[in-house]
Amino acid sequence: MLSLPRLRLLREVHRTGSLTAAARTLNYTPSAVSQQLKLLEREAGTSLLEPVGRGVRLTPAAEGLVGHTERILAHLEEAEADLAAAQDEVRGPLRVAAFQSAMLTVAPTVLDALARDHPDLHVTITQREVEDAFEGLLAHEFDLIISEEYLGIPDPLREGVDRVELLRDPLHLALPPEGPWSARPRHLSDLGQAPWALDPVDTPTGAWARAVCRQAGFEPQVRIDTLNPLLQVDFVRSGHAVAFVPALLGSRHLNGVRSVGLAGAPYRLLSIQVRSGRTRHPAVVACRVAIVEAVTQMSADTPQWAL
Repeated sequence: MLSLPRLRLLREVHRTGSLTAAARTLNYTPSAVSQQLKLLEREAGTSLLEPVGRGVRLTPAAEGLVGHTERILAHLEEAEADLAAAQDEVRGPLRVAAFQSAMLTVAPTVLDALARDHPDLHVTITQREVEDAFEGLLAHEFDLIISEEYLGIPDPLREGVDRVELLRDPLHLALPPEGPWSARPRHLSDLGQAPWALDPVDTPTGAWARAVCRQAGFEPQVRIDTLNPLLQVDFVRSGHAVAFVPALLGSRHLNGVRSVGLAGAPYRLLSIQVRSGRTRHPAVVACRVAIVEAVTQMSADTPQWAL
């Protein structure tokens, strides 16, 4: 009989593209993955991997097994959801991943609601950037993730993942309360010589921000390069930079900076993503409800003016 844990290893090699990446995802050593897959080949009675350069690729038989494994894992999660739904209370562990601004704003309210309504549900929330969160979701490290998508940088549709749109979060310009960059600009291009606090260039947020500046006719002079939105806002507040900020941060985190609407009213799209087999699980349903309610309760700041 084929071993399900070994089938999962084969699936991860297929999904991640290498033995090393699969080992890293599942906390194995590459040699342990290789050994387990050799045992799976014995169980299957056929070759599953073939060498390609320094790596390996799956044989047609292995690719067929991966398809069966995906369906098996989804069915197992559906069975777990049915068993959980038969219980009187929503209980057990729930593993969530979210990016930093969602952790700062949405997560505390969600935890309060779940603790109040489902005290036997044990929630852990991990901060992960979106791509890493998706990797964890597909590797069954997380049950649910909150993701973000920027205009012009669409999020790819992933097979086996159920997506629910959560919020269109306006993106604003943050200016210092005083100093040379605090004055109202007529156009974004007026800030072509300003120091900027931006996300790294290799992130969707950073790529979007630089594209907006280039469309306005200038290359931003990045003084502060950080993924941390609170650090960006702090440098704006102290007069050392200007930045783009999501309205979701709200007045609590944007206190002391001037929030300005941008031409075209750009936004980021926030969504909740769950593996398809997990969507009916009571813990996931409860968390989705709590997230939607938390976002509904939040009121975005009104910009002081529009460019």
